[in-house]
Amino acid sequence: MTPSTDRNQELFDRARQLIPGGVNSPVRAFRAVGGTPRFVQRAQGAYFWDANGQRHIDYIGSWGPMILGHGHPAVVEAVQKAVLDGFSYGAPTEREVELAQEIVRLVPSMDMVRLVSSGTEAAMSAIRLARGATGRNKLIKFEGCYHGHADALLVKAGSGLATFGNPTSAGVPAEVVQHTLVLQYNNIAELEEAFAIHGKDIACLMIEPIAGNMNFVRASVPFMRRCRELCTQHGALLVFDEVMTGFRVALGGAQSVYARAIPGFKPDLSVLGKVIGGGMPLAAFGGPRAIMEQLAPLGPVYQAGTLSGNPVATACGLATLKEICKPGFFDGLAASTTTLVEGLRSAASAESIDFCADSEGGMFGFFLLPQLPQNYSQVMKTDGTMFNRLFHGLLDRGVYIAPALYEAGFVSSAHSEADVAETIAAAREVFRALCPLVPEVPHG
Repeated sequence: MTPSTDRNQELFDRARQLIPGGVNSPVRAFRAVGGTPRFVQRAQGAYFWDANGQRHIDYIGSWGPMILGHGHPAVVEAVQKAVLDGFSYGAPTEREVELAQEIVRLVPSMDMVRLVSSGTEAAMSAIRLARGATGRNKLIKFEGCYHGHADALLVKAGSGLATFGNPTSAGVPAEVVQHTLVLQYNNIAELEEAFAIHGKDIACLMIEPIAGNMNFVRASVPFMRRCRELCTQHGALLVFDEVMTGFRVALGGAQSVYARAIPGFKPDLSVLGKVIGGGMPLAAFGGPRAIMEQLAPLGPVYQAGTLSGNPVATACGLATLKEICKPGFFDGLAASTTTLVEGLRSAASAESIDFCADSEGGMFGFFLLPQLPQNYSQVMKTDGTMFNRLFHGLLDRGVYIAPALYEAGFVSSAHSEADVAETIAAAREVFRALCPLVPEVPHG
């Protein structure tokens, strides 16, 4: 297709004149992989069609929320009915209560929940609540975990455990991140040293239990157990960022996965998003009643939002949760994801390409490495050039994965056996093309 007839390119050229980088969220720009972003025209089930009318099997699913696929009939019906009653009121609704009740029912660590509009907002508010509840300022986060673009979280590691982080974005003053300590994921020794030095001043430890922004890296059970023990010992709050994993890896979120391995395990606060909104702007944070009642209007920790608990978004979220609560839903979702991951692994192995993968529920990730990485520095060793070739090879064959090697992938209940088989077949073709050329050994 020539540039003059490439509708995606035309739209991207227009967008770059009006929107910084031509996109409203950086990873969409294809800067990491090169080429022209696909502008989505419409989506249905496991597919979307770009501005050129090309169909793609979608493994992003709006970065996780579309667990039922696009345009699920029950969800569409619920949203249509809600729209007829009004878009927004700035006043309480019964549906807010119903959604809160359902979340609390499904996540045992929560007695109360506050609805907001985005994961960034929820994470920012949870940190404020943790600081207000403990009377402390310092927080721990981990390199490679992403908790939204609030100033205090746009931070990279300092020069050592006695020092705090440095801003990773222009516009973030150093003093804003002076209380943020960045540690290496899955490093127990570093974690213990940080608490030994700063324990009495730490308000919370925030973690993605399965990190989805350095692709797919899960916290080991010993590491997570130690996080819980040290927070309890030092009076800090353990905050689970389950914006991505909540209702995606299991009905009770990643915390339910760890509870199976660590008896009695619970985080103190949880941050949710994506799936609970069914694709609409909705997120939440919650925890025990004693902590949550520190929020205004009951307590001194202020948080507010005009569109929080939006009636259309809550209708979308409730309808989504109703569907995923049906018996066997997660068994089927996990089976599809496992089949995909095993097929990709087999396709790479057939061509002797370094490849490893992992999955939980409907979330997966893979690396062009011989074994699964445990932290961000190990993730960085993957072959970026080969990934870019893999990405474009799949894209050319109608398979859309994340346009960056540091992002996880998502399977929906709408992905059929045929969709997964088509994806594996496409990957087999691409891996064959990527296979390093082996020089012939001369005879004689």
